[in-house]
Amino acid sequence: MKYIKAVQKQLSEIENHITKATTENKAVSKSNIAWHLDHSLKVVNGVAGLLQQSDPEGFKPNFSAMRLYCFTFNYIPRGKGKSPKAVLPPEIITAEDLKKQVNYAKSELQHVIDLPKTANFKHPYFGQLNKQQTLRFLKLHTEHHLKIVRDILNVRNTQ
Repeated sequence: MKYIKAVQKQLSEIENHITKATTENKAVSKSNIAWHLDHSLKVVNGVAGLLQQSDPEGFKPNFSAMRLYCFTFNYIPRGKGKSPKAVLPPEIITAEDLKKQVNYAKSELQHVIDLPKTANFKHPYFGQLNKQQTLRFLKLHTEHHLKIVRDILNVRNTQ
C-alpha cells in the first residue's frame, strides 16, 4: 500500500507539471517535460493493466542484479535503458491527453490494490516482478522521470 500512496502522490506532481509541459532544457534532457510526463504515465497505465491481466499462479521469483542495484539504491541511472515502443510518447503531446492519462492512472492504481500478491509483470531488465515489486518499480521509474523534470525546471523537490 505504501508504494501505491507514493505513486498517487507522484501523479499529483505530474498533474502540477502539465502547465509546464513545453519547457525544455537541452543540458538536462533532449526531451521536453511533456515527453517525460507522457512516458511516465504510459508506463504506470500499461504496467498496471498488465498486472491486472497476469496469471498469479504463473509467478516464479527470479534474481536480477539490475533490479537489486536499482531497488537497493532507489535509483535508475540516466540514459542507460531503452524504452519499449509501447510506452514511447507520440510526436505531439497535448495537455488534455496528459490530464486524461493522469485520471486513468489514478483509476488503474485503485484496481491494483485488491490484486493477489503474486499478480505479476515481466520487466525487460528486472525480470518477473510480483505485485509489490511492480509497484516499487513504478514508484522508482516515475521518480526517475520526475527528477529529470525537476532538473529541467531547476527545482528542488520540497515534497
